[in-house]
Amino acid sequence: MSANNEPTSAEAQGAGGTHMVDISEKPITRRTAVASGRVVVSPATLEMIATGSIPKGDVLATARVAGIMAAKRTPDLVPLCHPIPLDSVSVELQLDRERRSVNIRATVVCTARTGAEMEALTAVTVAALTVYDMCKQVDPAMQITDVYLLEKSGGKSGYWVRAADT
Repeated sequence: MSANNEPTSAEAQGAGGTHMVDISEKPITRRTAVASGRVVVSPATLEMIATGSIPKGDVLATARVAGIMAAKRTPDLVPLCHPIPLDSVSVELQLDRERRSVNIRATVVCTARTGAEMEALTAVTVAALTVYDMCKQVDPAMQITDVYLLEKSGGKSGYWVRAADT
């Protein structure tokens, strides 16, 4: 408590000091974030996805739309994430027979005061969950894995890219 018995900033925020970061002084710049992930499936499931014979329908098209929708709803899912105007969201899904997986890549572009990393990661994660949901009837052992940020650009920190060995 302060001298006048008012809670201090940290006390008002609770024990963890959780708060939304003030970005009002940051410049508006073009920002891009790219994330990826994959869903490991059985060979039979991969073939069913490829031939369009999953009972729920077109897995790749549905997951693509789900990922785009999720990027747009990120601040509703991640409590302290700023709502930002998205200029572009793309979600690409590719079948990888060698790794027995559906590989997912999301690219988010915005012109804002903060980056789009969370939107790109959310797009990948929800697209992966959608693949899982659509295929769980035939392959409950699927695994969502390797979700991470690949690169980002814009803002004060400029360009960042994940090192090849991480």
